[in-house]
Amino acid sequence: MSGEPRPDPHAEPLIDAEFLSILRCPLSHAPLVLEGDRLLCYESRKAYRIEDGFPVLLIEEAEEIPEERIPAEHRRKPR
Repeated sequence: MSGEPRPDPHAEPLIDAEFLSILRCPLSHAPLVLEGDRLLCYESRKAYRIEDGFPVLLIEEAEEIPEERIPAEHRRKPR
């Protein structure tokens, strides 16, 4: 995630909206958010890549999303 070029925000989405609506994080089972060429799960803090239009939803290959990239409403509250 870090240092990678950002895809064109006006380009055609890599994942169809209807397909995206049924996808879930394999770790948290939360809905995924499409951001560029990644599917993000704010619940598990994982980013899954998309290859040739197919999401790679393998937990062991997912990247950690840095805390500062998590929207405020999804950040963990201190105990």
